[in-house]
Amino acid sequence: MSQEKTVSEAIHYRRSVRVYDAQKPIDTSIVKKCILQAALAPNSSNMQLWEFYHITSKDIIDKIVPFCFNQNAARTAQQLVIFVSRKDLWKKRAKANLSFLDTTFGANNPKSKQSSREKVTRNYYGKIIPFAYADFFGIFGYFKFLLILVIGLFKPIYRQVRHSDMRIVAHKTCGLAAENFMISMAAEGYDTCPMEGSDTWRVKNLLGLPFGSEINMIVSCGIRKPEGVYGERFRIPFEDVYREV
Repeated sequence: MSQEKTVSEAIHYRRSVRVYDAQKPIDTSIVKKCILQAALAPNSSNMQLWEFYHITSKDIIDKIVPFCFNQNAARTAQQLVIFVSRKDLWKKRAKANLSFLDTTFGANNPKSKQSSREKVTRNYYGKIIPFAYADFFGIFGYFKFLLILVIGLFKPIYRQVRHSDMRIVAHKTCGLAAENFMISMAAEGYDTCPMEGSDTWRVKNLLGLPFGSEINMIVSCGIRKPEGVYGERFRIPFEDVYREV
């Protein structure tokens, strides 16, 4: 294994690899290390509404391949990592953040002795997060949307409070973790391919994932064959997408 790459080197090295070399296995412990680094990704409100399923079993991979439409990136993969969005765990994650505050500030501090930072943070996870995430078949979300619409006429306010909005927030967060993972893998000289083309319902059923979970993406892992990179990298000219304001 070559020396670990810098961030810039890893970004330039990373390609979506469609064919992996079956003669070059990858180290499960290194992939797990990269998943650990995925968990360090920035995420909305530090809620960490994600789970990572590291698939090393060849039998499970073989069962998942048809659900990825037998594409080469899945069929030749040495391992898979499935990034799962867990918006449904918002209560548990908010509680975990509040428990962490106990270790930072101390537990059961009367409000009169709490610092302004502690008051704001406890209010955030105890009241604001429940307001943003709580819903009942979309009804409460619609009520929140109308309330925010009225308040927003008079001052800037956070507007993404419906079920669909919070679902997007959770998926954005999970996508940040997936990118951390792929760059970490590239730094190790390993290759990946994020696969959008998959039957996520069938994969979810195979893994026995809970009803409230959603698969964000499936990332195949291995070491590239030369033909596994389909041509030179193409990007829209930078001046067409870059705006300095």
